[in-house]
Amino acid sequence: MGNPFHRRHSAALLATSLGILSALGGQALARTATPDLAACSAIGLDQERLACYDRASGRAPTPSAMAPAATAMEEPAAPIASSVAASAATPSGGPSPVDEGVVIESPSNSMIDDAWGFNPDSSRSGIDVYRPNYLLLASYSSHKNTAPFFRLFDAVNNPDAEMQSTEAKFQISFKARLWATENRRFGIWGAYTQQSQWQIYNRELSRPFRETNYMPELMASFRPGLSFRGMHWRLLNFGYAHQSNGRADPISRSWDRLIAAFGVEWENLALLIRPWVVIDNGGDDNPDITDYYGHGDITAIYKLGQHSFSLMARGNLDTEKGAARLSWTSPPLIGPLRGYVQAFTGYGESLIDYNWKQNVIGVGFTLNSQL
Repeated sequence: MGNPFHRRHSAALLATSLGILSALGGQALARTATPDLAACSAIGLDQERLACYDRASGRAPTPSAMAPAATAMEEPAAPIASSVAASAATPSGGPSPVDEGVVIESPSNSMIDDAWGFNPDSSRSGIDVYRPNYLLLASYSSHKNTAPFFRLFDAVNNPDAEMQSTEAKFQISFKARLWATENRRFGIWGAYTQQSQWQIYNRELSRPFRETNYMPELMASFRPGLSFRGMHWRLLNFGYAHQSNGRADPISRSWDRLIAAFGVEWENLALLIRPWVVIDNGGDDNPDITDYYGHGDITAIYKLGQHSFSLMARGNLDTEKGAARLSWTSPPLIGPLRGYVQAFTGYGESLIDYNWKQNVIGVGFTLNSQL
């Protein structure tokens, strides 16, 4: 066996040599891994240049310096968010890259959003137009309805009196938002519509009002804000409506309904679907009114530049009775006044005519279109 002293001395010498080599190697590695200031200054991105300076000075990266790396990793999601925003901001409501599925959209410029104040910058309360406000200077009926008035003519000893086929017709309609949420997505509305047929050209009968219908409404309005393949669901209403002509027997007419409304848009086309439930059919006045009016109506509105076209259809499939109304609104002619043409065919042009079939066409002016 060798001398123990020599063995201990050799081991100590070996350990010392390994320590020196390790230290020298670490210094060389540090010099190799640590960048110089000139290399750092050549980096264009601010956060990466800051991280380089930290490494050069031997300082550990701070969380704020590390955050951009995480942000950079998330950048691929940005085009998706931009596409959703673009879909919500498209005024025409046209198709976008995200329309392949159902998307929750933000309020934007549209016929429905404008009509129901869904834009967040709209007033939370105020009065606005509702249905078209118009004056038909001449409204001609192919089959005038005089049957309800025979007993009245007899009562005044004028059995030969007649209603004329041409009369004036006008409608006044407005709504008021009573309350709305902060984002305007939900609101409570009150509305009033009055439609009158005026025998203004009938001098023999002293130009009477043949019929006037009054309809107050109370409704809750909500904006679903959902889109699917270019179709945008922007309106969901539910409310109560009473309609009557305010007359006594034998020409009294009235009914009460609960009405829902579903409004969707696609580019320049809006579709309004309104089912209803009759809660009072007017008793003896008009017990069979649903045979002619049915249980709902559908209205399509199409905008072509400043022109507006609308088509309403309703009916009862069981009785095969119903009606359709087509209208055209021109661009502004005099101030806010627009030209207006309205054509109607079927039953129920007014409440007094609910069970009377006729074709009617009228020409005049309007302040607003259907939406």
